Amino acid sequence: MAGAGGTGGTPFLLSPATGHAATPSAAVFDVEAAGAGGKAPPPPAPDAGAAFVLESKGTWWHAGFHLTTAIVGPTVLTLPYALRGMGWGLGLAALTAVFAVTFYAYFLVSRVLDHCEARGRRHIRFRELAADVLGSGWVFYLVVTVQTAINAGVTTGSILLAADCLQIMYSNLAPHGPLKLYHFIIIVAVVLAFLSQLPSFHSLRHINLGSLILSFGYTVLVSAACIRAGVSSNPPAKDYSLSSSKSEKTFNAFLSISILASVFGNGILPEIQATVAPPAAGKMMKALVLCYAVIFFTFYFPAIAGYWAFGNQVQSNVLQSLMPDEGPSLAPTWLLGVAVVLVLLQLLAIALVYSQVAYEIMEKSSADAARGRFSRRNLAPRVALRTAYVAACALVAAMLPFFGDIVGVVGAVGFVPLDFVLPVVMYNMALAPPRRSPVYLANVAIMAVFTGVGVIGAVASVRKLVLDAHKFKLFSDNVVD
Repeated sequence: MAGAGGTGGTPFLLSPATGHAATPSAAVFDVEAAGAGGKAPPPPAPDAGAAFVLESKGTWWHAGFHLTTAIVGPTVLTLPYALRGMGWGLGLAALTAVFAVTFYAYFLVSRVLDHCEARGRRHIRFRELAADVLGSGWVFYLVVTVQTAINAGVTTGSILLAADCLQIMYSNLAPHGPLKLYHFIIIVAVVLAFLSQLPSFHSLRHINLGSLILSFGYTVLVSAACIRAGVSSNPPAKDYSLSSSKSEKTFNAFLSISILASVFGNGILPEIQATVAPPAAGKMMKALVLCYAVIFFTFYFPAIAGYWAFGNQVQSNVLQSLMPDEGPSLAPTWLLGVAVVLVLLQLLAIALVYSQVAYEIMEKSSADAARGRFSRRNLAPRVALRTAYVAACALVAAMLPFFGDIVGVVGAVGFVPLDFVLPVVMYNMALAPPRRSPVYLANVAIMAVFTGVGVIGAVASVRKLVLDAHKFKLFSDNVVD
C-alpha cells in the first residue's frame, strides 16, 4: 500500500477497474502544491498512517461492528431528554427523520467512495475525499478541523463518563470514601492508554463486536428499569406538556434536534470503509444495514420507555432519573449496577474507535512504513504519542466535567456538517444526477434544511450552556448535568 506524502496526500491503491496504480486527483494536488509555487510534488513516500492504522483487511461485518460502536453508545440515554424538548408526536417524527436521513447520507458517502475507487482513487480519509470531490483546499482543512474536534471531544467525553460510572459504583460501596472524580479519570486514562497500543483500526474488530453486544445489554436493562418505574405503585408524575413560551419551545426543539444529530453522528465513515479489504464497493451497504438494525432497537426502546416513565422531568441522562439525588432509586440496585458496568466497558471501545483518526494523523508523520509495525523505530513514537493524546484528553475531562449541554453543541457544529450536509453535496458533485431528478432535489432539500438546523441548533445549544454556566466549576467532583 502506497500513498502520497505530506499532509493531505491521498493514498491510492490499485484501481479495481484497470488494475493499474492510480494517480492523485487535481483537488488533492492543489492541497499538496499550495505554497510550492505550483511545482509538481515530490514522489510519494510510503504512507504509515494508511499502512499501520487504516490497514485494509476487514470484511463488511467488521465494518458493521466499527460503525455500530461509532454510533450506538451511552448517548442513547439522552434520547428521552430529546423527546422532552419536542413532545411525543414531533419527537418521534424527528427521531425517525434523522434515522432515515443519516442512513441515506452514509449510503451516499459510501457511493461516492465507490465511485472514486472505480476511477482509480481509493480514498481512506474523509478529508481527502472531500478535497477530491469539492476541489478546494479550504474544504480539506475545514474537514480536518471539524473531524479532529469531534474525535477529541468524543474521546474526552468517553473518559469523563467512564470515570463517572466508576465514581457511581464507588460512592455506593464507600459513600464517604476519599477518592474524587479526577482519580477515576486517571484510572480510565491508564486503561485506555494501554488499550490504545492496539496498532490498527482493524485490530479493534473483536472489541467492537463486544461493544455491539454491550449496547443491547444496557439499553434493555435501562428500558426495563424505566418501565418498572412507570408501572410501580408510586410512579413518577407523567407530564408531557411543553413550555408555554413560544421562544423557549422553539429553542428546546432545536436543541433536541441537535442532540439527535450528535447521537446519530459518526463523522468517520470513510475511515471505517478504509478497513475493508479492497475492492470495497457494495460492502458498506451491508455494514450499514447491520448497524441500523441495531440502532432501531437500541434507540427507540430507551427513548420511548424513558420519556413515557418520566415525561418532561426526565434528565439529560435517563440513568440519573432512575437514581435521583433525593429519595430511593427507582430500580433495583443490581440492575442499575450491571447497566453502569456495561456502559463503562462500552465507553472504552468508543474512545478507541474515535481515537483512530488522531492516531492515523500522528503516525502518518511519525512512523516509517518501510520499517516493521513493531520495530523499535515505530513502537517508541507510537507508545509516546498515543499515551500523550490520551493524557491530554483526560486532563480536559478533569478540568471541564460538563456533559449534557455539550452533546447539543457537538451535534450542531460538528456532526451536522459532516454527516448531513457534506454527503449530499459530494454526491451531487461526484455522481452528478440530473438537476431535476428526485435524488438531486432531495439532496438539495436535505442540505438546506440541515444547514439551518445546524445554525439554529448551535445558537440554542450555546444559549443552554450560558444559562447553565453557574453550575460549571473547573475540576468539579461531579459531572455537570
